[in-house]
Amino acid sequence: MLILLPPSEGKTPATAGNAVDWTTLSFPGLNAYRAKVLEGLGTVSAHEDALALLGVGASLRADVERNTRLHAEPAAPAHQVYSGVLYDALDYNSLTPAQRKKADACVLVISALWGAIRFGDRVPAYRLSMATTLPDVGRLASFWKPQLTSALAAAAEGELLMDCRSSTYAAAWTPPPAQTVAVNVFTEVSGVRKVVSHFAKHTRGELARHLLARRGKAPQTPAQLRQAAAEKWTAELVAGTARKPHTLNLILPD
Repeated sequence: MLILLPPSEGKTPATAGNAVDWTTLSFPGLNAYRAKVLEGLGTVSAHEDALALLGVGASLRADVERNTRLHAEPAAPAHQVYSGVLYDALDYNSLTPAQRKKADACVLVISALWGAIRFGDRVPAYRLSMATTLPDVGRLASFWKPQLTSALAAAAEGELLMDCRSSTYAAAWTPPPAQTVAVNVFTEVSGVRKVVSHFAKHTRGELARHLLARRGKAPQTPAQLRQAAAEKWTAELVAGTARKPHTLNLILPD
C-alpha cells in the first residue's frame, strides 16, 4: 500500500546540518526537473514582487528569502520538515521503530519543488505551492504530471494507493483509478452531509496513522481499506469507474 500525502503549507526549517544531497533522494530520475524548478523558484523569490508572485503575505517574507539559498540551507527528513494539521495527527515521532519503517516505505509526499519524496528524504524547508507558475517551468501541476507519471509507475505497480491529497496536488499525478482510493471527510446532521476542511486534514492524518500503527497486513483492496477505516470511523466505499478512483467517505459525528 502507498499513502499519498500533500505537503504542509507551513514547514519547520532544520536548525543545523548538511544541505540536501540530491543523490540520496528517492526517484533520482526527477533530479533534473527538481533542479529546473529550484532555479525558477530562486529567480522568482529574489524578485522585488516575490510575495505577490508566490501568492503569500508579508508574514512569510523570511520563508521566501530562504527560497533563494535552498542549495545551502540545512536539510532534515521530510517527516520533520512537513508540519501542520495532517502531520500533527499522523505524529510520526510517536510511532514505534517498526511503524516508522513502514511509514518511510509507504508514504509518498507529492511536492511542488521535489515532485515526489519519501518520509526519510532529507530536504530543506521551502515555500512553494503546486498552483504556482514559474518562469521557464510554467504551472507546476502541469509541469510535474508527465514526470511523475513516468517516475512513479514502478512504485505504484500492484499497490493499493490511498490518496489523501488536496485537489491542487492531485492535479500533478493521476495514479491508476482501479487501484486508487481518494479519501473524503464529512459531517452529517439530520441526514445532511457537509464537507469539512480543517478536520478533513486532521482526519486524513489520523487515518494514515491508523493504517501505519494497526496490526496485521496492510489493506490490499479498496474493500479492505474500508474495513480498516471502519475500525475507527463510520466509513463507506463508493466504487470508481474506468476513469475515476474509488472514494472512501469518512463520516464524523457533528
